[in-house]
Amino acid sequence: MERLPYYQILHILSLIVLIAHTFMAFANPAPENRRQTVIITGVAALLMFISGFGMLTLNQIPFATGWVIVKLFCWLGLAAQAGVVYRRPQLRGLLSYAALAFVALAVTMVYFRPSF
Repeated sequence: MERLPYYQILHILSLIVLIAHTFMAFANPAPENRRQTVIITGVAALLMFISGFGMLTLNQIPFATGWVIVKLFCWLGLAAQAGVVYRRPQLRGLLSYAALAFVALAVTMVYFRPSF
């Protein structure tokens, strides 16, 4: 039976939502937007986490692999940024560069990971 890419689709869609709302928080860190943005980015980050580990389980890839740990670090860094920008709006320029670096590194790890 052919495996349908449900986890991949969920992973990519939640990544798009997480990135979009994180950069929306960078663009307008108004306190009245905080609750909704933190909820949406939190749910998107949770869905990314679940779908990522679902793909690891289906493909029988061990967690202790280096590229998995790098992607987990990138996920954690990106997931935290929307909340941080509301506490420290003066750092939004630096945080936006860090978010871009996290995304670039995570996407790079997709293509330069060892084959299993």
